[in-house]
Amino acid sequence: MEILNLSLSATNRFASNYLEQSPDILPFFHYRFNDFAEDQKRLDELSNRHFPREKVAGHIEKFMERFPSSEAVENSLAKLKQLNSVVVIGGQQAGILTGPLYSIHKIISIIKLAEEKEKQLGVPVIPVFWIAGEDHDFHEVNHVFMASKQRVDKWSYPEKVKQKKMVSDIALNKDVCRQWVINVIENFGETNQTKQLINFAEKALSNSSTFVDFFANIVMELFKDYGLLIVDSGDCKFRLLQTEQFAQQIEQHREITNCLLEQQSIIGKKEYPITIDSHEKAANLFYYSPKSNERILLEFDSDSNTFVGKSGVVSFTKEELIEIAYQDPAKLSNNVVTRPLMQEWLFPTLAFIAGPGEISYWAELKLVFEHFKIKMPPIVPRLNITLVERAVESDIHELNLELNKVLSRGTVEERDQYLESIKDKEVSELFSTLKSELLKQYERIEMKTNQLDRSLLPLVKKNETYLLKQIGFLEKKLEESVESRFNVILSKYNRIDLSLRPDGFPQERVWNIFYYLNLYGTSFINELMELEFVFDGKHKVIKL
Repeated sequence: MEILNLSLSATNRFASNYLEQSPDILPFFHYRFNDFAEDQKRLDELSNRHFPREKVAGHIEKFMERFPSSEAVENSLAKLKQLNSVVVIGGQQAGILTGPLYSIHKIISIIKLAEEKEKQLGVPVIPVFWIAGEDHDFHEVNHVFMASKQRVDKWSYPEKVKQKKMVSDIALNKDVCRQWVINVIENFGETNQTKQLINFAEKALSNSSTFVDFFANIVMELFKDYGLLIVDSGDCKFRLLQTEQFAQQIEQHREITNCLLEQQSIIGKKEYPITIDSHEKAANLFYYSPKSNERILLEFDSDSNTFVGKSGVVSFTKEELIEIAYQDPAKLSNNVVTRPLMQEWLFPTLAFIAGPGEISYWAELKLVFEHFKIKMPPIVPRLNITLVERAVESDIHELNLELNKVLSRGTVEERDQYLESIKDKEVSELFSTLKSELLKQYERIEMKTNQLDRSLLPLVKKNETYLLKQIGFLEKKLEESVESRFNVILSKYNRIDLSLRPDGFPQERVWNIFYYLNLYGTSFINELMELEFVFDGKHKVIKL
């Protein structure tokens, strides 16, 4: 393996400007990322704040008992309890089989940055992955994408979930899931690693009851030797630690929303798009209804002075909601606005690892943090990684393509140019002339028909359309015949796009890590972790 660093634009303009530390972006954040002087400032700020270290560490230790562990994990738990320790943290939803590659890239980013900062700063730095188990969008986590006949297929886990349950509460049917997982792995193609990988997945599944369990078992088996700690925001026991923070959010819900909207207005004036969908009634809190087993977004109705769910399904006074926060906090959960706030109250965060979309929405939270007299952590862009297989690299060289252009926009332009170059110009001209002459003759026929019997005009038009369609069919068949003689070259373009820009998207947003584990084995993760990564905002191309 080797790493090639490329300068590529991020998937959105805001994130691209953030990577460049553009002057018009910097005012939206409290710290510059990956700056040693800023790290020291952040340490000073954290040293003046109180964190429930013992309680959080105790909860994580208990939570992680059922997942694969190691001496490195035990060391991280011990370090988290130390008064001078800090964390590098990031999170993602619990996608089945870990979801798209960017989830793995984020975990690698968290671990690698924590290792780097611990060496630089001389304080304990712990890698923490926040599983967004409180999210209820099941359709975002229940599938993987597979390559099939040079196209992308979506393979969804077959069980249906109709209610808006938190992912943490969605149980797995082990028999159904086992067969589905085996089908997925076998469809990657038989390799020397396939049998072992199926055993790996079956073991993780046998120790799991929910989607989050399955995700956590896989992640911890792959990364346990690097001291990674995990926490599930959907765990009701975790929310027992959040009573005072929930109460604070309820008390100051107006101020939170007003600060958000004000910051969004500032960003909007710079002509950047707004990421968080919000409005003046937003309470930025969910209520989990035991009756319907659904997660209900609350709004504040100023007329009745109550917090209400959609269509009035639930209603609470402020006092009632605060009582729930203290007596039954498992019924409450955060939204995209308050989740970062809760995270920062619980963890001494040296850096938050963010994807392109997260960078945008954190910028909208600056005034919310300032309202509570704390600063946002340095927002460090996660490592953007593309894995390039040897055969794909050979195709790129053979076709004389530029890798940075391929990664940015695929090969469509070059493929079209190649298709144009192999076309039989005489055939194209013959068909063009034929269609032109046909249209002229039918124009004359229509004029004559209009004079003789206007009722036949629709039939004339239908006949004209039919003949044009038949001519087009014949032309396409001749083009395909020509292309088939150059199919070896065209298949190379398709193979490059399918691997690096599937359906026009970055590889990391589509493909799953199990494809690579099936080729190279579970030790593939260890080989990735041995590489030297630099958090310089550049795209990391890893040649396999």
